[in-house]
Amino acid sequence: MTTHELLVKARDARRSVAALSSEKKRGVLYDVANAVLRHENDILNANETDIRNASQTIAPVMIDRLKLDHARLNAICGDIIKVADLDDPCGKVLENRILKSGIKLRRVSVPIGVIAMIYESRPNVTCDAATLCFKSGNVCVLRGGKEAIETNKAIVSAIRNAIADNGVDPNAVCLVEDITRQSATELMEAAGYVDLLIPRGSAGLINACVEHAKVPCIQTGAGICHVYIDKCADIKKALDIIENAKTSRPSVCNAAEVCLVHKDIADIFLPLLYDRLCVKREENGLVPVELRLDEKAAAIIDGKVAGENDFDTEFLNYILAVKVVDSVEQAVEHISNHSTFHSECIVTEDEKAAAYFTANVDSAAVYVNASTRFTDGGEFGFGCEIGISTQKMHARGPMGLDALTSYKYILTGNGQTR
Repeated sequence: MTTHELLVKARDARRSVAALSSEKKRGVLYDVANAVLRHENDILNANETDIRNASQTIAPVMIDRLKLDHARLNAICGDIIKVADLDDPCGKVLENRILKSGIKLRRVSVPIGVIAMIYESRPNVTCDAATLCFKSGNVCVLRGGKEAIETNKAIVSAIRNAIADNGVDPNAVCLVEDITRQSATELMEAAGYVDLLIPRGSAGLINACVEHAKVPCIQTGAGICHVYIDKCADIKKALDIIENAKTSRPSVCNAAEVCLVHKDIADIFLPLLYDRLCVKREENGLVPVELRLDEKAAAIIDGKVAGENDFDTEFLNYILAVKVVDSVEQAVEHISNHSTFHSECIVTEDEKAAAYFTANVDSAAVYVNASTRFTDGGEFGFGCEIGISTQKMHARGPMGLDALTSYKYILTGNGQTR
């Protein structure tokens, strides 16, 4: 099936999916979760094929993003159930008032329509997107990367079968199996078929979609996330937070890429940072973090001298750029100049410094004394997310069900004319 033919089927399924009752959508999603579990062997076998094919072309941290196992698949199905049990975001009366004409005005939440996603090697996104779109009454058209194509085929097959078994049009969830650039371009240019495009992946992918899309597009994902260690930081908290933010899963967009350290604490903190992220991790058989240091940091600890682009790079790896700053104001200025406005953190016991940081850092998520790794739809109580928006219009931060709805005005009169 060509991409155009698939888009026609998706568009034709739009009204029937939007008309489903809350209880029907909940029941279908329960069956989807069960179907994914029943097809576990097929999905994991397909995933092994993808990993085998990709192992020579992508880095080990990216293989980790691609890999599924029993525990991860169970967690994915658990997220499907969580979303199924959330309140239906559609049909909510957002506004209800009488106009001076006597006409009754209601503003009601409705599905967006057909949502297309272009994303890379994370098969969990396939389930998350399908689940969130279905629950919010939308049709989804999924176009994953070549690294995960076999896994995505197996997952979508299970999902579509469960939807069809419930008497619902299986084209509520469509997978573009053409993994050439042409199919991505067709989705970007599918005016009249796609109501919203959500790219999720590298900065290159997102920028290409934003630049070339002829349909509405949301910027998501790219995360040059900062952790600023203030002069009034609790050292233990700071070390725990930066290690978690950098190393718990370095290949994801909410991982820290830059550590800013106040000059008054640098002589104490930086040797401890080096010991924690480099020496101790290597001693414990873990991948050590490569530190890329500005001139002031390099005068205190060993590491690689930071290059021209290191403070503007989403490494997605065990690499951390480190800079010494003179003040919280300078830290905020650096973030303003180099951030992708995803997630930033200040570690401090000074309430005034925390208040200045949160008021002046203009990112989707701003943390005080907590890891940036919490920027996640599941952690925010959304069940899962379809992406993390780094823009300000329509949606910002982790995008759950409400972010996948629009609204319309319903006006009821009694013969009024104007």
